Amino acid sequence: MFGGNMQGMMKKVQKMQKDMKKMQEELKTRTVEATVGGGTLTLVMNGEKSVESVSIDPSVIDPEDKEMLEDLIVAAVNEASKKVDDLMAQEMSKITGGMNLPGLF
Repeated sequence: MFGGNMQGMMKKVQKMQKDMKKMQEELKTRTVEATVGGGTLTLVMNGEKSVESVSIDPSVIDPEDKEMLEDLIVAAVNEASKKVDDLMAQEMSKITGGMNLPGLF
């Protein structure tokens, strides 16, 4: 009886691993968008946390206040990164059925 349960568990783990690999491949093609500064800066990041594009409203490009622009960029990258993490967690919960599996991601 124990052997059958173990075999069933192994099949579930193998399916979960296959599904996670597929999800990771799919996330590479998905993007998130973060807009900060009242819409003055928009950043697009893919599921691998690579920035794909940045759009900056010319009104925030002030040579006398480069710190503001730098802060906007940092805020947009951080927000987009959090959105990727949230997306990954959401997709992972679909695979794990909401089980908390520490160390998987």
